[in-house]
Amino acid sequence: MIFSSSLFLLYFLPILLIIYFLIDRDYKNWILLIASILFYAWGAPKFVFVVAGSVLVDYLLIRQMSLKTGTARQWLFWASVVLNLALLLYFKYMNFFVDQFHVMLGWIGSKPAAWTKIALPVGISFITFQKLSYTLEVYKKRHPVFEKLADYALYIFMFPQLLSGPIVRPGQISGQIADRSAQDNTDSRLTGFYRFIIGLSKKVLIADVLGVTVAEIFALSPTEMSTGITWIGAIAYTFQIYFDFSGYTDMAIGLARMFGFRLPENFNSPYISQSITEFWRRWHMTLSFWFRDYIFLPLAYATSRKLPKERYLGLRADKIIYLIATTVTFLLCGFWHGAAWTFVFWGAYMGLFLIVDRLFLLKYLKKAGKIPSIAITFFLLMIGWLIFRSQNLDEAWFLIRRLFVYRGGENMVWLNSKFWTILVIAVFFSFWGGFKKVESWIEKLYFTPGNALMITFSVIAILLFILSEATISSSGFSPFIYFRF
Repeated sequence: MIFSSSLFLLYFLPILLIIYFLIDRDYKNWILLIASILFYAWGAPKFVFVVAGSVLVDYLLIRQMSLKTGTARQWLFWASVVLNLALLLYFKYMNFFVDQFHVMLGWIGSKPAAWTKIALPVGISFITFQKLSYTLEVYKKRHPVFEKLADYALYIFMFPQLLSGPIVRPGQISGQIADRSAQDNTDSRLTGFYRFIIGLSKKVLIADVLGVTVAEIFALSPTEMSTGITWIGAIAYTFQIYFDFSGYTDMAIGLARMFGFRLPENFNSPYISQSITEFWRRWHMTLSFWFRDYIFLPLAYATSRKLPKERYLGLRADKIIYLIATTVTFLLCGFWHGAAWTFVFWGAYMGLFLIVDRLFLLKYLKKAGKIPSIAITFFLLMIGWLIFRSQNLDEAWFLIRRLFVYRGGENMVWLNSKFWTILVIAVFFSFWGGFKKVESWIEKLYFTPGNALMITFSVIAILLFILSEATISSSGFSPFIYFRF
């Protein structure tokens, strides 16, 4: 079950909202927890037991850890970390590891061993990172342990953010699990409703329309792909992935608001970034901050203790520390996104430009001015998304080379007026956040709407919902891109 399906929009969500609003406050968390487990079980009936079992074991381990000190506390901490990473490695990466082992067997002339592919549980990466957040926060004594198993289970299973985030820290939501009466009101429900519809419209009316043409373009054989159509495919995919993923995030935040929760923001007009460094402060922010706080900063601190001198090989020690920490962090970030060399290479590509930013590029981009800096950054991101989408490194290299080595040819994909119209709309809404008045208007719309604005946008949201549902009914739904991760 996904948010942009008729089953969810016309049956699951309305029924759940009616029950939730009618039930006594003491039972609202239980209703949400049961509904969240059913939501996950609908799409992954076998894996729900794996996730539920890991939640139970994790809860017991961390509860015991919170009562211990010294070596016992450390052992329980590592037991939780290893448990969560082992599940992630097995379900998400074992097929990749076995495939690489088979490649090495081929080098020595041996036949591949028999292997049955392991299915990937939906949302396993996001679930694992959220569970690790809890383990680390309790271990560092930055957050108390959940007293009730049901509260911890709701923190992990809560269906709006279960499958693709935002990645929520325990401190961001534990108080709301205990009591959210202050924000469980009509204003929150209305703002949640139209935030949800904004996300639904991004997904159905923009991302999915672009996705049809993008799929047709990248399905062409190498001899059919001209330079022009490759550029169009690369640009369209750059906007498709943004509206697809940010659409999911808006839907998740909106749904949570309807039930009285406030989830952290995950996107902030990332394509108006004037550098790759700024981009990672605006794109998938909860993941960026997760890697910063739990990987980059500890690694940078550990490295700094190993470098007592001020300079090494002509570089200041702080730049070497940044280089090492950034390289490791973004290789892990790339691999987190998927079990393929393309994702590792994409992570290395992003890490490289973060390092180049730190060494010299930020200085030149600042001199270039706002619009040239945005254009250069967008171009670098587009190349990165080509790598991200490619099935293998050979395909990635072919597509990048086709962008710059001209090849003409007949256009094998019909680019109709609907595609061009939606692409123009995507461009407009991707870059309009660069205007300060628009940014302040969005802030007001999402967080402090007045009655007139709320009523007006609620009417617009209803019209967008009708249009989105009509589109889903006529063309079906497509899964979110980040469900792969």
